[in-house]
Amino acid sequence: MFDYEILYRCPNTSARVGSFSTPHGKVNTPQFMPVGTLGTVKGVTSNQLVDTNAQMILANTYHLHLQPGS
Repeated sequence: MFDYEILYRCPNTSARVGSFSTPHGKVNTPQFMPVGTLGTVKGVTSNQLVDTNAQMILANTYHLHLQPGS
């Protein structure tokens, strides 16, 4: 269901380029992943968020439970 594959590893720094699979699709790494708290991503407009080409937005389930709620 979840899988991580290293596609390239730098021989000098051990930095990695990879891809991980989720039930919702693949995400390439490294990747900018904006964080949504209280149901919204703070600090950027919707257009700026689209422009980041983020493949994933992280969200805190507890905050989403509080607002906007179940």
